[in-house]
Amino acid sequence: MLVVVLALLLISADLRLNEMAVTRATLSNLALPFYWVVDMPSRVMGWGRETLLSRSTLLEENARLRAESLLLHGQVQQMAAQRAENIRLHALLNSTVLLQDDVLVAELIGIVPDPARHQVVLNKGSRDGVYVGQPLLDAAGLMGQVVEAGTHVSRVLLITDTTHAIPVQVNRNGLRAIAEGIGRLDSLELRHVASTADIRVGDLLVTSGLGQRFPAGYPVAVVEEVIRDPGQAFALVRATPSAALNRSRHVLLVYTKAVGQTE
Repeated sequence: MLVVVLALLLISADLRLNEMAVTRATLSNLALPFYWVVDMPSRVMGWGRETLLSRSTLLEENARLRAESLLLHGQVQQMAAQRAENIRLHALLNSTVLLQDDVLVAELIGIVPDPARHQVVLNKGSRDGVYVGQPLLDAAGLMGQVVEAGTHVSRVLLITDTTHAIPVQVNRNGLRAIAEGIGRLDSLELRHVASTADIRVGDLLVTSGLGQRFPAGYPVAVVEEVIRDPGQAFALVRATPSAALNRSRHVLLVYTKAVGQTE
């Protein structure tokens, strides 16, 4: 009771005379560290939640931007081929309708260890709509085609494999040829090109669309060497693949109606 009476007296004195202001301020300063300690767990939890959320958000945003960048690269690859084609067909066509292929973003998860076989393994399979013969691109050009589609993974034969050949055409003038792999990731050869053919170092080779396996207009390689022997009927033409076959990790699987896949 004495303590209660004393407390009431102090409260009355503080309300009427305001004599306890200094004491109350001093006590508030002394209590400040206790408030800070009590509030620390909440601050730590808030900081951790914000940090983890920010990191997760940044990772998701980074993955989304990477996928969007890859898609945009795939969409603009055909611009050079379409520009040249428009020039050649301008006199015949009043307008050009550009076909937009559907694509699936995939990730390279393995490489076939046999050095004589240029094959890679992707993290997409038949459950994702992958099918045998499906073209594969990276951000710079054609990489190869699917030769085996499992449920969860698929195997791709690169264009540089010795068993691979692809119909191409010179983007500058439409000259057609066959680009074959020679077992080197940095080189292709064009076989049976006439010595008098109009092909030059620096020419861009794009898919011709013949055979209905690869869509037309995608970059394949750039001519790096043309050897003409007067005693030979055909020139030896070497080209460097446009795609980064030994560096690309995220790639595009192209769906084309030409192969007759189901929707």
